[in-house]
Amino acid sequence: MATMIKFRAWDKATSSYRKVLEIEFYPDGELKKVKVAGLQRKGAITPDKLVLEQFTGLKDVNGKEIYVGDVVEVWSDASELTMVPTVNEVVSEELFGRPGMFLKPIGKHLIEPCLHDSFIDQFKVIGNAHENPELLRLVWPTP
Repeated sequence: MATMIKFRAWDKATSSYRKVLEIEFYPDGELKKVKVAGLQRKGAITPDKLVLEQFTGLKDVNGKEIYVGDVVEVWSDASELTMVPTVNEVVSEELFGRPGMFLKPIGKHLIEPCLHDSFIDQFKVIGNAHENPELLRLVWPTP
């Protein structure tokens, strides 16, 4: 089953998420404007007023879609040992010489595995970088 490329948009002016209806680019590939649902005025919003976040193609343990900008608890049940979940922000960056969606650990961690190449079996969305910025300041104790 193919995953649809879709986005959500954080509206900086209203501090709320909007459904993305259409994205328009300049001929050189630069983002021109974004049409979103729920606007009182007609037209589109310029990219500087929004933060576009792409759907990762993955859902969490509750069936919630995971987007770039989400903060997720992650753990593996691949071993018999009970593993303590870690908290990570889902980011879209170029790491290790390739672009992709990565888990950016919150706190004192050193690795940032690719979201889709990860050994992790479970994800649970616990918030996002905009509505829950306090989650990005969590420092988890090291074992």
